[in-house]
Amino acid sequence: MDNIYAIIPVSKFKNAKTRLSPFLTEEEREHLLKAMLHDVTDTLKKHVDKIFIISADEDVLNYAKSLKLDTILEHDNSNLNKALTQAMKYCKGKTRKILIIPSDVPLIGKTNIKMLIDSSKKLDFIIVPSKGGGTNTIIMKPMAIRTKFGDFSYKEHINAADKKNLNPQVHDSLFMALDVNTTEDLGEIMVHGERTHTRQYLKELKINVESIHGSERLKVTRG
Repeated sequence: MDNIYAIIPVSKFKNAKTRLSPFLTEEEREHLLKAMLHDVTDTLKKHVDKIFIISADEDVLNYAKSLKLDTILEHDNSNLNKALTQAMKYCKGKTRKILIIPSDVPLIGKTNIKMLIDSSKKLDFIIVPSKGGGTNTIIMKPMAIRTKFGDFSYKEHINAADKKNLNPQVHDSLFMALDVNTTEDLGEIMVHGERTHTRQYLKELKINVESIHGSERLKVTRG
């Protein structure tokens, strides 16, 4: 039995991240998603036994295969939590722990993911919050809880783990908390994302960032 598998759910590339339009075109957003998934999986390949991309979208699955990743065809593309349940059931009995993470956290390589995974060998449940009350990573046994991704999922997951007496441990990370949804998030990638595929792609798009003192901390423009 392997020690840990990563599960990354990906809905689709086309017409995703609409909050970034019209700053980025649909094609540019698609390339951005691919770059972010490349960064996430490049980091995880060094620390996990297998990486599974679960999706109902053939474009996503084909891209995952081009990165030499394992894939699971999602049965029901209407619900993220159902997809994760399907993936966890597939992994159950094959690995001791699973790491669930989204595809849009390209700064994961800037955190000490090895320490996190090593800690999971002794801890039953590790959770990494995202900005806004969400969840960006869970490490646990397959099906230890049913995931509750959605609005304010961090508290939902903590409560579910408490009910199962899993003693949830919180790992607070600036870099893993950053899932990319807004132009300001792109600015954070430009500031912190050196040597990432994502930052390199944003540089190709001539994305510029400067520090400001207003309602937002970063001003992001295109050259």
